[in-house]
Amino acid sequence: MVKIGIFGKNLKGETFPFIQTLFNKLSSVYAQVFVHEEIYDFIHPKVMIHNPVVFSKHEEIRNELDFLISLGGDGNMLSAVTLVRDSGIPIIGINLGRLGFLASINKEHINKAIDSLVQKEYTLESRSLLRLTSPENVFGDMNFALNEISIYKKLPNSMVSVIVHVNDSYVNSYWSDGLIVATPTGSTAYSLSTGGPIIHPDAHNFIITPIAPHNLSIRPVVIPDNTVVSLKVAERDGGFYVSLDSRTIELKSGVDLIIEKEAFNIQLVRLPEENFFSTVRAKLLWGIDKRN
Repeated sequence: MVKIGIFGKNLKGETFPFIQTLFNKLSSVYAQVFVHEEIYDFIHPKVMIHNPVVFSKHEEIRNELDFLISLGGDGNMLSAVTLVRDSGIPIIGINLGRLGFLASINKEHINKAIDSLVQKEYTLESRSLLRLTSPENVFGDMNFALNEISIYKKLPNSMVSVIVHVNDSYVNSYWSDGLIVATPTGSTAYSLSTGGPIIHPDAHNFIITPIAPHNLSIRPVVIPDNTVVSLKVAERDGGFYVSLDSRTIELKSGVDLIIEKEAFNIQLVRLPEENFFSTVRAKLLWGIDKRN
């Protein structure tokens, strides 16, 4: 019996029919269903579920699930990563929102996706993460990010000066609204919107991308992912925010932040007709020019 977890948050009422389709399909293939308490509270009793196991913490699914299905968009996929952590549970994203690079399964293809899981007609993509070492371990045991670690200014009418070293070699002091250190997975997220390059998920790289730099000659830099990136915001800047994917805290300027490749990877499920470039073409609307 396949064991499948369901996760999702901040969903809307119009998604109920698709969620019901999912649970109907899971029942038809005799899957044992685990449902995260947040989505369970949202859909119960409007969606019929056959004997679900309700969970709330990653410890409850660590050695239990064959797959975790994330419902929603890429934001929910990033939250699902904090549930899976280093357990090795593959994540598959069903997109109930607008734009999804990670949650790439269309809601109209739910039945087909579940059939592929049951029949083992899929591949697993191993995605690298970043790990942040920070003062007082401010992110606790969730000091990792699948997309990016970003630093940005605290005050709207100011800039921050981020001093960057790579393997103890001085790179630059970035005068800007902030700075992003992204994985290949994160290259199609925040980094892309600030002018960063698209990196294939199998590439062993990080990307350092400034956010609205004051010096227009400053450009993103691609570095190997076996390097250590050291960051410090100049003390006179008075404070800044640091985000790991969607988790954000405020820090005082002058502290040292160390970014390295995380020891574990995240496994993403890809169906047979999916690949990185087809997803990029679809999401970025490549090829809509009539000349193509």
